[in-house]
Amino acid sequence: MPTLLAAPAEPVTNAGDAQLVVAALLGIAAVVLLIAWGKVHPFLSLILGAAVLGVVAAMSPDAMIESFSAGVGSTVGGVGLLIALGAMIGGLLAESGGADGIVNRVVGRVSGSALPWAMAGVAALIGLPLFFEVGVVLLVPIVLLVSLRTDVPLMKIGIPALAGLSVLHGLVPPHPGPLVAISSLDADLGLTLGLGLIIAIPTVIIAGPVFGNIIARYVPATAPAALLPTRQPAPGGGGRRGPGSPAAPAAGRGRESAGPDTGRGRGGADTGRGRGGDDVDGDLLTDDDLVNPGTGRPGAPVDDSGTETARRTPGFWPAVLTVLLPVVLMLLRAVGELTMAEGTFARQALDVVGAPIVALLAGVLVAMFTLGYQAGFHRGQVSSVLGGSLPPIAGILLIVAAGGGFKQVLVDAGVGDLVADAAKDANLSPLLLGWLVAVGIRVATGSATVATITAAGIVAPLAATLDRPEVALLALAVGCGSLFFSHVNDAGFWLVKEYFGLTVGQTIKSWSVLETIISVVGFAGVLLLDLVV
Repeated sequence: MPTLLAAPAEPVTNAGDAQLVVAALLGIAAVVLLIAWGKVHPFLSLILGAAVLGVVAAMSPDAMIESFSAGVGSTVGGVGLLIALGAMIGGLLAESGGADGIVNRVVGRVSGSALPWAMAGVAALIGLPLFFEVGVVLLVPIVLLVSLRTDVPLMKIGIPALAGLSVLHGLVPPHPGPLVAISSLDADLGLTLGLGLIIAIPTVIIAGPVFGNIIARYVPATAPAALLPTRQPAPGGGGRRGPGSPAAPAAGRGRESAGPDTGRGRGGADTGRGRGGDDVDGDLLTDDDLVNPGTGRPGAPVDDSGTETARRTPGFWPAVLTVLLPVVLMLLRAVGELTMAEGTFARQALDVVGAPIVALLAGVLVAMFTLGYQAGFHRGQVSSVLGGSLPPIAGILLIVAAGGGFKQVLVDAGVGDLVADAAKDANLSPLLLGWLVAVGIRVATGSATVATITAAGIVAPLAATLDRPEVALLALAVGCGSLFFSHVNDAGFWLVKEYFGLTVGQTIKSWSVLETIISVVGFAGVLLLDLVV
């Protein structure tokens, strides 16, 4: 993974320490105010915030532009390819019905008190390649239907599903947030992935089944009738899902509208393709992540003409193994780095196949067969799904790229070194500093991406003084902080509110507290691992 924090060869400003502090505060404040108050898109907010920072820090226009451009280019080069490949796997998983098959298989074999645990496990599994919003849209119809059929309280199985998705989204590559932190800090991806999974397991358990069992007593949610899969037959009779798949009718695979008007059309099935209202960026996107990828346009369906009778849902194990393949390859590389001598053939082979871009590319190629051709898609349809999965991630790439530019201006102006020196003098742990900075920006802006990028840029100079495991833990600490207390300035807040039919107060009691638990428990796991690695 290329490093995104190349320190400038020469100082680009002669500003004093006080001026740099003011520049950093004003730059970050500009981003926060533009997003939260001005309702400006985070992409533009980050560009303008970087300009404010550079001007106040007395950077020359040429140096400011060069610094921002370098940060954008290195960020896209290091993270953009991985996001695109991950989106392709997620698109095939969603369109083929593989995600539905995984959910149905696991949920169909458990009942009663085991259901919350099953939902948490399923959410964590399909959350590996899927963005949080996509996972929510895929899982919510199943959660609603299971709650209806089993009389299990909705929150008791809904909270574990949300916990599984959110933890994987914030802590485990190849999600954009963890990838950005890893790149910014020059952390080892395989090691971060392994440590992230170790932290994720107890975090999902505590924030999912344990908290869900408690909050279900205080938030008596009822499944919205308009979102129940049984009320929404698939258009045209045919479909991409196998017969009897409960999620098949959930045609509105868009991200929920950020307000009370969900814009449901087609008999209540459409959950909001566009972004209505005054919503701002939540975790990563302001539009759909992967809405029926097909014709290259978000929201356009795959061409099913003439293939309805041939379409079939992929098998459970092929879908599971396809999802896990990139993760396994990257973990094998990490194991090889720890156990094999450099220069051996086995070590070199693992270094190649476990490289993130190679691992994800292998996942895409395998998914084309296991989730594409084996599901009844012909070559044109597989290509259509892959192509249709890319336009919706444009928002991710733009926000991440602009964040990388903002971060590089912070670094080149010397703010990172200033903070590092202050932390050393104050004897403040880099892990705590990274977590606190991410928490503050997350609460202020509602954007996990902005929080991750900014916090990673500020603590990056400290990473140079840490060993490899500690740098990986620093990336995870930043990721934990970026999940803290989702509230009304986060689109994910409204997504959960509308899908589960909650009031604002109920959403704060359940979803906001859930995110806070994930952040705190995850960070506690980081601190515990820091004692032993």
